[in-house]
Amino acid sequence: MRILLTNDDGIGAPGIKALWESLSKVAEVIVVAPDVERSATSQAITVHHPIRVDKYCIDQPPLCAWRVGGTPTDCVKIAVEALLPDKPDIVVSGINLGSNMGTDVLYSGTVSAAIEGALHGIPSVAVSLDSWKLSDFSVAANYTAKLVQTLAQKSLPPNTLLNVNVPAVRLEEIEEVTITKLGVRQYANTFERREDPRGRLYYWMGGEIVDNDNDPDSDIVAVKNNKISVTPIHFDLTNYGLINMLTEWKLTK
Repeated sequence: MRILLTNDDGIGAPGIKALWESLSKVAEVIVVAPDVERSATSQAITVHHPIRVDKYCIDQPPLCAWRVGGTPTDCVKIAVEALLPDKPDIVVSGINLGSNMGTDVLYSGTVSAAIEGALHGIPSVAVSLDSWKLSDFSVAANYTAKLVQTLAQKSLPPNTLLNVNVPAVRLEEIEEVTITKLGVRQYANTFERREDPRGRLYYWMGGEIVDNDNDPDSDIVAVKNNKISVTPIHFDLTNYGLINMLTEWKLTK
């Protein structure tokens, strides 16, 4: 089994190193990851300037990878279409520092890299840890290694990926693995108005999560209750329920 591993926190992030080491015990792992953090880039691709690619190695143990001057989606694209002689069996993106649940998946570079894998017809997994502080990634890494072994024996429908979110707790505190749907996550955003040294206006965005009610079978509730959340995601955004209604509108040119 050959796994393409990427992320959006950057090639030097501890989450991808932990996952690299864990996956290497069960498969051949090729790492193609962004040169720096590329969080919240969604499905962005680089089209207006060259994409730089070079080798990057981490010592102890020596782990060598492709370092890409682009987005997570760029990494999967260039790996599958230019760097690798054959398609990988599975694409894994992560481990992200911070969860990617609910509507956050629309902005997530981590999830978007897995989407790109699915677009290429490759079974794909996005993995995130529910913590914004440097944490122990071992639970998430070890679970992902188990999941990809199962995925290698099964199959997913076309244009579908698995979005995994792991509570930042010890293994003995994990209640179970549960299959979930996407919840709804909202933020109370703030835009701080500032001026640069030349007097030009700019804004700095911040925000805090608003604790909304979510369905008990959502990813947000599952992780809050110390459960590993596995959510199947597909990217056909068509609202099929509205097709007949819009047809009745008799729209004309």
